Amino acid sequence: MKYKLIASDLDETLLNDDKHVGEKTREAIRKARAKGVLFVPNGGRGYTLIRQTLDEIDALNKPGEYVVSFNGSVITENKNERVIEKTLMDFDLINQLFQIGEDHSLPMHIYCMEEIYVCNLNESEKDYLDRMGFPYQVFDEPSIDFLRDQPLVKMLFMNQDRSQLEALREEVPKDVLDVTTTTYSSNRYLEFNTGGVNKGKGLLQLAKLLDISPEEIIAVGDNSNDLSMIEAAGLGVAVENAIPEIKKAADHVLDCDNNHDSVAELIERFILN
Repeated sequence: MKYKLIASDLDETLLNDDKHVGEKTREAIRKARAKGVLFVPNGGRGYTLIRQTLDEIDALNKPGEYVVSFNGSVITENKNERVIEKTLMDFDLINQLFQIGEDHSLPMHIYCMEEIYVCNLNESEKDYLDRMGFPYQVFDEPSIDFLRDQPLVKMLFMNQDRSQLEALREEVPKDVLDVTTTTYSSNRYLEFNTGGVNKGKGLLQLAKLLDISPEEIIAVGDNSNDLSMIEAAGLGVAVENAIPEIKKAADHVLDCDNNHDSVAELIERFILN
């Protein structure tokens, strides 16, 4: 099979733990592009938090280069950061989730197209966000009415205990779960998007616009929010450090983890050889 597009998760997949793309991976991406293969970051982050990565892989502000962000909610062409498709979240839906998080005093993130608003910030989460280099605004109000007219895209709860996040999800009313997509990421987040939105659907939406079939796509990831794109792609790949659920779903499991140029291994095996 001649593959035309590689979709890659960012954190714990494309990026090492220092949040950079290794030089071996950068070179492999350059070689894949030279063979006509598109390389598309497909992340839970917003576009503004992917710019550094785009710069490292020579895709920043480039025509014909794309990003799928916010777990599939937004598709952007990098040239002039042109938004091709976006699916926003309803304020009332986020407000219901916010009240649940407030009841548990949980750290929460609320994502607009450009900004991240964080509340109930604890030391662990502050250290994590600062280490990631994410810009964010802290608010302490027991209300999010100030966000009512903002373009809301995603929200999440933070707890480093996955079982606690799973228990929390059980507390979310069924009518809310019915209209949201929930995923886990980075071994610390329970994420909420508009129902029907996920990385796989965002990827296939972009591929359709580019006249690329699912069979011509490789998708690689490590965590549960990557499952939809790994299942959607012709070839689903898990990095060595992926959670068991992702390794089980993948067609191929790489030998390397994110700190040892796992994406370079993928490109060398399936594109360059």
